[in-house]
Amino acid sequence: MSPAELKVTMSSGLLSFPVTDFNAAGDFRADTYIKRLEWLMPYGATVLFAAGGTGEFFSLTPADYTQVVKTAVDTCRGGVPIIAGAGGPTRQAIAYAQEAELLGAQGVLLLPHYLTEAGQEGLAAHVEAVCASVKFGVIIYNRGACRLQAETLLKLADRCPNLIGFKDGIGEIELMVTIRRKLGDRFAYLGGLPTAEVYAAAYKALGVPVYSSAVFNFIPKTAMDFYRAIAADDHATVGKLIDSFFLPYLEIRNRKPGYAVSIIKAGAKIVGHDAGPVRPPLVDLSADESAKLAALIHALGPQ
Repeated sequence: MSPAELKVTMSSGLLSFPVTDFNAAGDFRADTYIKRLEWLMPYGATVLFAAGGTGEFFSLTPADYTQVVKTAVDTCRGGVPIIAGAGGPTRQAIAYAQEAELLGAQGVLLLPHYLTEAGQEGLAAHVEAVCASVKFGVIIYNRGACRLQAETLLKLADRCPNLIGFKDGIGEIELMVTIRRKLGDRFAYLGGLPTAEVYAAAYKALGVPVYSSAVFNFIPKTAMDFYRAIAADDHATVGKLIDSFFLPYLEIRNRKPGYAVSIIKAGAKIVGHDAGPVRPPLVDLSADESAKLAALIHALGPQ
């Protein structure tokens, strides 16, 4: 898939990040990861992101990364495109991006570099170096230490033909409007705040109708129903699900930092697709929190 084709593919539909399966010792489990992908594929996500944020990219070793991305590509070949996460310092991000390309992924989501602050010139050099190192499509994730401005993105768009997507994880309306208006249709735009469904209607109004759903990992039917309701401006369905599921879900998610990932793994376990524990520094939900989540899931009905 060429970068231009990937851009078109990502410009509509629901996207998601499969969790990464670990055993009790914290080692990658390919067998259950394969079953997870085989379960999720038929529900209709446009793209799946392997080894992304919800897939705990930040805790994977290079060997883990290769196994996860290869397993996802091999399992989903002919079914749904796989975009791999890539991040960290520039040389490391390049190594991950090149490995993903070698393994047959259709592109990479360039996650924020680690820890240190950087100005626009340095961020641009980082993104440009990664784009120049591969031929397939690159999507930038504006989040955390990576906060690109519209003028910087305009320069990168000129220099990097394979930079085809922009995912917003900051949630600053003025910045998003400026980027969307100045960059026009140069990028495919994705909403990327945690529990993106809560922001989906607002982002659609900004010209960003596509988002990535983490809850797709355990309530894929509901996630697709919600996306279709957003696309159809079905405000009644959107409001009902926000009130009955997403707001009480957020109350659990917001109890501890890192629960945005932990709660997804808890949900997968509840519905019979256990992905094992999260890796440190994350922690799993308590038994009481899992029970409250189970009640919310069961109220939604069969998936």
